[in-house]
Amino acid sequence: MTAASRRRHAPADPWVPLTDALDEIGISRATYYRWRDRGYAPEVRRLPNGHLRMRRSVLDAFLNDLEVA
Repeated sequence: MTAASRRRHAPADPWVPLTDALDEIGISRATYYRWRDRGYAPEVRRLPNGHLRMRRSVLDAFLNDLEVA
């Protein structure tokens, strides 16, 4: 096995930490949880260590929907 074949590639759709996503959207964590309870917020996943992550594609789609509205 060559060194190039062992090299890991960045995922095509990376996970974004929730805090970074909220900064990009421009809302507080409290607003995010309020939106989530109302079914408005983008989907996140909880990692085994308890951290929340959002897919870049989900975040971009959400931001695009905000621009249209």
